[in-house]
Amino acid sequence: MTKLSFGEKISVGFMLFALFLGAGNIIFPPQLGQQAGEHFWVAIFAFLITGVGLPLLGVITVAKSGGELEDMAGKISPAFGIFFTAVVYLTIGPLFALPRTGTVSYELGVKPFLSETAAAASWPLAIFTVIFFLLTTFFALNPSKLIDRVGKILTPILLLVIAALAIKAIVTPMDGPGTATGSYIDNAFGEGFKQGYLTMDFLAALIFGIVIIQALKGKNVTEKATVIKTTVFAAFVAAIGLALVYLSLGYIGSSSFQTIGAFEQGSDIITNSANALYGQFGNILLTAVIVLACLTTSIGLLTAASEYFNKIIPALSYKKWVWIFAIFTTFIANIGLAQLITFSLPVLFFIYPPAIILMLLTLASKWFGDSKYVYLFGMLFTAIWSLYDGLAAAGIAPAWYENIVSGMPLFEMGLGWLIPGIIGAIIGYVISLFVNEKKHA
Repeated sequence: MTKLSFGEKISVGFMLFALFLGAGNIIFPPQLGQQAGEHFWVAIFAFLITGVGLPLLGVITVAKSGGELEDMAGKISPAFGIFFTAVVYLTIGPLFALPRTGTVSYELGVKPFLSETAAAASWPLAIFTVIFFLLTTFFALNPSKLIDRVGKILTPILLLVIAALAIKAIVTPMDGPGTATGSYIDNAFGEGFKQGYLTMDFLAALIFGIVIIQALKGKNVTEKATVIKTTVFAAFVAAIGLALVYLSLGYIGSSSFQTIGAFEQGSDIITNSANALYGQFGNILLTAVIVLACLTTSIGLLTAASEYFNKIIPALSYKKWVWIFAIFTTFIANIGLAQLITFSLPVLFFIYPPAIILMLLTLASKWFGDSKYVYLFGMLFTAIWSLYDGLAAAGIAPAWYENIVSGMPLFEMGLGWLIPGIIGAIIGYVISLFVNEKKHA
C-alpha cells in the first residue's frame, strides 16, 4: 500500500474536477446568467445545489458505501441494479454526454474560425469529431495514468485559461445585465435548480468513483480507509473548483447583456463574451478552455462506461468496449449540439430525481436496515412525478397528468417529486416491518 502526499491528493482532486468540467458546465452557466437577469443570484444558488452540491454528495456516498452504483440500485434487486446502472452509463456515456463533449468543442472552439460556407457544411464536424474521439480513446486505453495526464497536466492549464476569462470580466466588466426572461421571471430558483440537471454531473458522480479507484490502484493505493479519505478529499477539491467556475461563467453571462445583446444558447453567449473581453484572442482562449474541458470529461466518461460494460459483459475486453463506444459516439456526435440537448432533456428530467432519492436513502440506510422495500417504493413514487417532468420536457405530457402532480408542494420549484419520494420510503419502511414480523412469527 502507498500513501499519497498532499500534492498527489490535490492532483486526484484536480483530476475529478476536470472529469466533471465538460461541455454542459461551460455553456449552461452563462445562459443562466444572461436569462436570469436581476434574479441571477437566486438562480445561480439553485444551480449550485444540483450542479455542485449533488455531485459532491454523490461521490461521498459512493466512497462511504464502499460500493458502486450497481450495488446501491441492486438493493431493490440485482437485475434492477444492472438495468438502472446501465441506463445511467449509457445516458452520460455514448448516448448524450459523451458525444456532447465533441459537438460543444466543435461549436465553440472550431466553428467560429470557419468561413460561412465551411461552417454550414457537415464535413468539418465529422473530421473534428473523428480526431477528438481518437484522442479520447488514446487516453482511455490507459486509465491508470489519468492522474498524471489529467490531474497534473491538463487541469492546471484549464484552470489558468478559465481564470484569465473570469479576471478580465471582473477587472474590466461589460455593461451589465438585462431583465429576467422566461421562467426566471417568476421562478428563478426552480429554473436554476433544473438547469443544474443539464450538466449531468450528479449522474457522473455516481459512476466516477470507479475511475478514481482505478487511478488510485495505478498508484498502489488499495487500503479501503485511505481510498475513502482520498476520494472524499478529491470530491471537495472538485466541488470548490466547480463552484468557482460556475460563479465566474454565470457572472460573465449576467454582465454581458448590455454589451453583446440577448442570445438563446449559452454557446453563443460565451463566444461573444470572450470576443468582447479579449477580441480575437478571446476566441483562441475560449477554444483552449472548451477543448481541454471537454477532452478531460470525455476521457473519464469513456473510461467509466467501458469499465462497467466490460464488467457485465466480459466476453468483450475493456479495450474493445473503448473502441465500440468511441466509434458509436463519433456517429452520434454528428447529429449536432442542439439536437443532442433536445433529446437529452426528457431523459435527464426523468432519471435525476430517482437517482437523488437513491443516494439519500443510501446515506440514511442504517436507519431502516437497508430494506429493499424502502428503496423500491421511494424510487417508484419519485419516478411517478419525475416521469411527468420528462414528458413535459418532451412536450407530450397529458393535461390530466399535470393536474395530478402539480398539486404537490414544491412542484413549481422543480421539487414536486421530493415529498412523494419521502412518502414512498415511509410506506416501504412500514411494509418492511410487517414482512419482518411474518418472518419471525
